[in-house]
Amino acid sequence: MKTFIEKLKKSENLSFEESKKAFQILMDGKASDEEIYNFLTLLSSKGEMADEIAGGVYVLRSKSKRVNIDNCVDTCGTGGDGKNTLNISTASALLLSSMGVKVAKHGNKAVSSKCGSADVLESLNININLEPNEIENQIVKNNFGFMFAPNYHSAMRHVGPIRKKIGRRTIFNMIGPLSSPALVKRQVVGVFDNKLLKIFAEALNNLNIECAWIVNSEDGLDEISPYAKTNVVQLKNKKISEIIINPEELNINADKFDNLIGDDAKFNASKMIDIFKGEDNDFSKAVCLNSAAGLIVSGNFSVFKDAYNNAREHILSGKTFEHLKGIQNG
Repeated sequence: MKTFIEKLKKSENLSFEESKKAFQILMDGKASDEEIYNFLTLLSSKGEMADEIAGGVYVLRSKSKRVNIDNCVDTCGTGGDGKNTLNISTASALLLSSMGVKVAKHGNKAVSSKCGSADVLESLNININLEPNEIENQIVKNNFGFMFAPNYHSAMRHVGPIRKKIGRRTIFNMIGPLSSPALVKRQVVGVFDNKLLKIFAEALNNLNIECAWIVNSEDGLDEISPYAKTNVVQLKNKKISEIIINPEELNINADKFDNLIGDDAKFNASKMIDIFKGEDNDFSKAVCLNSAAGLIVSGNFSVFKDAYNNAREHILSGKTFEHLKGIQNG
């Protein structure tokens, strides 16, 4: 570990193989608290690069429980945008599943907001503590399964206390969303900083992802925004390209950002139920925008506007609420 820490002290980047070795030491519990602290804080100060993120993801995946199911999409983002919005990506995952897309949703309880994906799903009476075979069955039955990160990544226990001590974002905030126990090949990833767009695309390319959209909006969301342009980096078949989603061109006509502000799990869940029953508001539009990205990466659509309009038609029909009841019943 000392070799890697010395490199980071000189602001030198680690290679993919070096990162894998370093994270193997961390996840095996063979690093001291001081080494973990120095490694994570030096990485953060230098700025994490694609090979370093990919190396961490590779090791975390290798040590996680495995969910064996093919052709799934995940909508897990980094969080940490500081906007305290409603659970847009979680609602998008549920909407996508009601549209026939298989979703293996990976997530956690709140870290930087009042309500994480696991919190809101619990409030919706969805069981978040399922074993891999139960999740596989749920995805076959309802196109939706939720993998609660702490249940699947026991190796994280070696670094948890030091992460709390550091008290700010580290590379683990970037590794987590990419470490799906279902090894998804298609993903929509929201990031808290547009500097991470290409870095994440390159990291996912290292991990043989087939298609991904990495998104960050110009109003600071780690989601596709209904109020401002969103910068997208697409990874598809090993090729990286840039896209801009402009809500004006899509005639979104969203009202004001305050309409997306969330609160506790009970509040956020009630807002989700409202839109699933067909209520038309800014939250519904935001969820459809992000679901459209899921429809693109799943291969169901190739034109974003068509995907968005299809999601809008579906959510306004109220069918998603009926689908939600099926998930709640297991």
